Amino acid sequence: MDRFGDIAALDDSMEQFLAPDGDGRDLYGTVKQSLSENQKESSKGFTFGEVGCIRTRNSKVTCCHFSSDGKLLASAGHDMKVVLWNMDTLKTESTTEEHKLAITDVRFRPNSTQLATASVDKSVRLWDANNPSYSLHEYTGHSSPIMSLDFHPKKTDLFCFSDNDNEIRYWNINPFTSVRVSKGGNAQVRFQPRVGHLLAAASDKVVTIFDVESDRQIHSFQGHSEMVNYICWDSTGDILASVSQNLVKIWSMASGECIQELGSNGNRFHSCVFHPSYSTLLVIGGISSLELWNMAENKSMTIPGHENIISALAQSPVTGMVASASHDSSVKLWK
Repeated sequence: MDRFGDIAALDDSMEQFLAPDGDGRDLYGTVKQSLSENQKESSKGFTFGEVGCIRTRNSKVTCCHFSSDGKLLASAGHDMKVVLWNMDTLKTESTTEEHKLAITDVRFRPNSTQLATASVDKSVRLWDANNPSYSLHEYTGHSSPIMSLDFHPKKTDLFCFSDNDNEIRYWNINPFTSVRVSKGGNAQVRFQPRVGHLLAAASDKVVTIFDVESDRQIHSFQGHSEMVNYICWDSTGDILASVSQNLVKIWSMASGECIQELGSNGNRFHSCVFHPSYSTLLVIGGISSLELWNMAENKSMTIPGHENIISALAQSPVTGMVASASHDSSVKLWK
């Protein structure tokens, strides 16, 4: 792969795909030279380049997340430990295997090297990437597999997790205590970026938006005909994307309505993330390919990515990187 490629020559064709939302050059750190002619034609010369890959011990990767400074990428899954990938050195190290079953979610505490993991073993563990040989805290004794967790973006002592019984539990780290319990989330929970005023929770075919302070339901987004696997906010916290196998829907917090949607067209969607440099570009993870959806122009293009389901996507606005995690036991970096 030519690391730099002839990027300038691609500018015109890229603009046909990208809405004018920044300088197109940022997105193209690498250009794959091995594209077939028909792929070049179908993508109008635009490529989304793979810049790195790590493989785990032959086990499915289910989740990934960047630290706030973009220097660390955490990924985890069926091998019950977190792999920490240093973006400066590209070296990896792992936490110890304190979880007894698959890890379902991993999230960095904002502006910190600390991170938390949720697991099917009904526990949540808090770690420090600077010393991953043991967990700092553990929450065990829960009655149901824990499917997702997230940290509040401002009150970084506060995190919440959702379980298989559709309960959302809010916890404080200092002191390590339970705050309250709500109903309405199992697949995934995500705080609104920056302010954390809202919490989005996916459960079955519905996405519920809660006011975090009052624990009041603000919106109930319905319209998926299949289970919602994944949700993600845009950087402003004004828009939320939700993904089921056959459909991605974009919801407005202001109107409470679905403002756009994209069918999977024979693919099976599983994950999504808004591109860190282009606010109108949504990256969607499918069975083995990434779908890049330019929402402003309502155009999409497909990029081969993995050999199995792309189970999770993450992005870093600091570095402009996107990460994809897959059941093919690998994690890839894109730019």
